[in-house]
Amino acid sequence: MNVSWAVRTPHPVVRPLVTRYVGYAQRNVTLPVHRGLPSRHVTLIISLEGPVRMAGPRPEYTKRAQAFVGGLHTEAILIEQDLVQAGIHLELDPLGVRTLLGVTAAELSGHVVGLDELDLPDLASLPERLVETPTWQQRFAILDEVLTARAGEVVEPAPELGEAWRRMRGAAGQVRVADLAGEIGWSRRHFGERFRAELGLAPKQAARVLRFERAGALIRRGGPVDLAGIAVECGFYDQAHLSNEWRALAGCSPRTWIREELPFLQDSEVFGEQD
Repeated sequence: MNVSWAVRTPHPVVRPLVTRYVGYAQRNVTLPVHRGLPSRHVTLIISLEGPVRMAGPRPEYTKRAQAFVGGLHTEAILIEQDLVQAGIHLELDPLGVRTLLGVTAAELSGHVVGLDELDLPDLASLPERLVETPTWQQRFAILDEVLTARAGEVVEPAPELGEAWRRMRGAAGQVRVADLAGEIGWSRRHFGERFRAELGLAPKQAARVLRFERAGALIRRGGPVDLAGIAVECGFYDQAHLSNEWRALAGCSPRTWIREELPFLQDSEVFGEQD
């Protein structure tokens, strides 16, 4: 398979809301179905080829769209792949979704929504504009232009939520929810209710996704894969615990994922650990 990537951080005004733009172009793709794994980001994907076809595993994830937004989730989304595909993947901070899309991350959680369903004309026109633009840098400039305009009036959640989410990410999910609630001055119950209402996942679910995401980043770093060592480093009880979580969140064992998907996802600039 021939693969090329283009990665760029957004304009400084957009950066608090969008972590990265990732452009991709792939030819001779042999993997028929890709597993879209749970992560810390709300995902916006814009295809530059044919529509993207999501195939489950639940009806909420079944969609055919030129561009779509996927909320935070705790299971793999199955994406059918064509021999030739290209597009741009935007990593949205869930606390910035309200500003950029006019809905909360909680409203998107566990669902896939076509970009044209959000009643945002400036975003709905992006697929056509980007397809007609010849270079990655020009495409990224268009994204900066549109998203900077949308970021002009930031709708911020409670600062306590922002601080809790920052700490949870920094610890890669290895943090006790009760301790985190105490640090921001809220009761555990109040923290859980407010967190779920904004992000769509309970704090424990989000921490679980963060631990899983870090394990995936360590598997992708190259060299022999030491699952037992990765399990300890990422806060799992042991390798069996890691494997059980991987089956639940990725829909397959770590070894199956390494054999089927890892060969396509080993670019360190794109898939390495993130802050």
